[in-house]
Amino acid sequence: QVQLVESGGGSVQAGGSLKLSCAASEDISKSCKMAWFRQAPGKERELVSSIIKNDKNDTATYTDSVKGRFTISQDNAKNTLSLQMNSLNTDDTAVYYCAAGRLRADGGRIVCAFRFWGQGTQVTVSS
Repeated sequence: QVQLVESGGGSVQAGGSLKLSCAASEDISKSCKMAWFRQAPGKERELVSSIIKNDKNDTATYTDSVKGRFTISQDNAKNTLSLQMNSLNTDDTAVYYCAAGRLRADGGRIVCAFRFWGQGTQVTVSS
């Protein structure tokens, strides 16, 4: 069982920055993918950004609304996943969750699915 603990959330004015961190209890490089999700009140959980492990280079993905403003990074030596968030706006207000994926069998295929989740950290952006 992997424990994920997020930190770095808080309250900030629009245009400000925050850096979220996710500390993992095990070797983060074992994860086939790592990601940040968020959930705003009354809305579904949304995938914000992910790092997908590939044979050659890891691939970073971002949802359109955060492209150019958020940067995801992974420090395998420290078992930490980070999310640098710049130019925050009120739409970024949500609870942010860290997630780690593991390979599993699914209908004869091997897929990478999110298996471990953190408790979340609140980010509040005021206008």
